[in-house]
Amino acid sequence: MRNFQGENLCHDPVHGYMPFVAAGSEPDEVAERAIIDHPWVQRLRQIHQLQTAWWVFPTAEHTRFQHVLGVMHLASRAADTLYDSLKEVCPDAPSRGYVESLLRMAGLLHDVGHGPFGHFFDDHFLSGFGLTHETLGGAIIRDELGPLLARIRRNPNSQLEPGEKLDPAQIALLIARPKAGEVPPPRWLALLRCLFSGIYTVDNMDFVLRDAYMSGYNARAFDLDRVLHYSFFTERGLTIHSRGVSALVQFMAVRAELFRSIYFHRTVRAIDLTLADLFADSKQFVFPGNPLEHLDAYREFTEWSLLVDVSRWRSSNDPAQRALGERWQAILARRVPWTMACQRNLVFEESETERSSIFSRAEFVERELRAQLPAELRDLPLRVDLARHIHRPDTRGPSTGQNFLWDPSRGEPRPLGFDQLFRQLPLAHRICRIYVEDTSHAPQLAAALDAVIGPGGSDDLTNM
Repeated sequence: MRNFQGENLCHDPVHGYMPFVAAGSEPDEVAERAIIDHPWVQRLRQIHQLQTAWWVFPTAEHTRFQHVLGVMHLASRAADTLYDSLKEVCPDAPSRGYVESLLRMAGLLHDVGHGPFGHFFDDHFLSGFGLTHETLGGAIIRDELGPLLARIRRNPNSQLEPGEKLDPAQIALLIARPKAGEVPPPRWLALLRCLFSGIYTVDNMDFVLRDAYMSGYNARAFDLDRVLHYSFFTERGLTIHSRGVSALVQFMAVRAELFRSIYFHRTVRAIDLTLADLFADSKQFVFPGNPLEHLDAYREFTEWSLLVDVSRWRSSNDPAQRALGERWQAILARRVPWTMACQRNLVFEESETERSSIFSRAEFVERELRAQLPAELRDLPLRVDLARHIHRPDTRGPSTGQNFLWDPSRGEPRPLGFDQLFRQLPLAHRICRIYVEDTSHAPQLAAALDAVIGPGGSDDLTNM
């Protein structure tokens, strides 16, 4: 009989019921619930999943906490689908219980290093210390949660074998993007890494479904069941049967549309431009330094704590902090100074074309744009924003070679690029937008941008 006494259910609008182990059955065992309820994970309730898009899409108030629970659940579904093929390719792989628990904890903890506004905080704060939320999360997993993780013995579907002990370092490795020069992990672990850093992962499959649902974009964005059903491991890596490619391409197309319509919405990007300037001036007051050296403070540092703190800066005795408080108050009231004047969409089919394009750097576009403007407008306050989405990954870096196509006519895995449907996807898409404080000169800006891009551009003042 299933151990109903030791199991809880969490109901989710995307995945339905998601079980987790609530109580251990061995004296020294740590249950999954202890990790879920840990302050390091509970703080994710106070960090929005959609960075700043929740200021634009009123129903998209979901948090990183809901997302990581969903990823943990998808990790079990992936283990159920993929474990047999993993064991066939790698006979030295640990037990099903070990692999599933390892994937579940990696799913639950992959965002544990995030700060306020998610990836924005990576770019505008953590990068200054040579960190990302993944490297910081790895340290939290190893040093803060490691002793607890090593005592996990089971998950709702399987359990570790006698003598097996969950390795927190392996969890930290799974959540980190592969990098050049690192010590190669065991082959079975490298294959499991595909589920976190490949083309379709337990992370991005959850956020595509969840963000589409919560924003109102689409209640059932892509066929998750078909993608999982036709996936398996081969010697080369995570492989999808040709029968599943249409579902994979659908997933990639929906993810791209979410970037265009939600993550890169014109007002979302305007808020990000404003926040970038504000963060640059606020760093000394926001957090005391390198989070690795202040982990106790970082555990209490969330979007909620930050927004409450900055709302009080207007009463500060420090003139500099008081002035920043007034600027923060404007953004808290959603008074954003930048308005989109014009937009052009650019599609790149080849990576070399994109790299050599003027649109690889915003400063290049701004320089050429100002040169095309009438002399009296060349000092006009403006910002150039280049939002980039990769449709069809073409990386040559350490993270390459993680996803493959099963060709039934040859009976072997091949690069995904051999599939014609996959190749129809563009390589990358960029949205070039010009933001101004006053849109009265929008026609001149649009003409100047067309002169930079070349003929054939069309104006687009909406993003949907």
